[in-house]
Amino acid sequence: MSRKIARYGGEVILYDDALLSHAGPALFAPALQAARATGGRGATLFIECAGQPCVLRHYYRGGLIGRLLSDQFLWLGESITRCFREWLLLEQLFDMGLPVPRPVAARYQRAGFIYRADLLTARLPDVESLAVRLGRGAVSTEVWGRIGECIARFHAAGVWHADLNAHNIQLDAADRIFLLDFDRGRIRPVARGWQQSNLARLQRSLRKISASSPGAPGFSAAEWRWLVEGHEAALAAAQR
Repeated sequence: MSRKIARYGGEVILYDDALLSHAGPALFAPALQAARATGGRGATLFIECAGQPCVLRHYYRGGLIGRLLSDQFLWLGESITRCFREWLLLEQLFDMGLPVPRPVAARYQRAGFIYRADLLTARLPDVESLAVRLGRGAVSTEVWGRIGECIARFHAAGVWHADLNAHNIQLDAADRIFLLDFDRGRIRPVARGWQQSNLARLQRSLRKISASSPGAPGFSAAEWRWLVEGHEAALAAAQR
């Protein structure tokens, strides 16, 4: 990757100039239009950018504070803006050969002590979330094992995902596994504790989806065991 920064006053764009010859404010205009149309939340868009399919995501706050500030974040410096941190982490993970979307551009808009942010990534072809796949039917033993193996690749590299859930695990038509949404993620010293915490968060997500989808096959202890077995085997192999 070849990293560049373009500055337009309080608006700053970090981008991969191997993918974009130029990155201006117009690149992120659809995010603003979507935010206005939806009233804020959920403005993730599929767009064409420089002839390639991309995903444009606007950053929002969650929880109670999100009701007040929505998409406003406290300015503490350029290097720790949510968008730049995620873009740089994705760049590192992509260069390591891990299955993540390629980062294209990140933009923050600063106004005094607050900023707003957006992230543009290459769109993964023909993928669907694990949550959607579960809603369509049972997932095979092999695929559960592959999901565990994929997570183990990240864990062996010290990659901590802040929100590992069934929506951020993506599968393509060949059952290849990808992870999305590394907002607030980071690389940290490898430790069993945070790895197990990551898995526990995913298990809660799967149970929640199963409970809210009475017509779906459901999520069982056996399926979780298949995932964990794949994870443990891949971790052990990485440590040899």
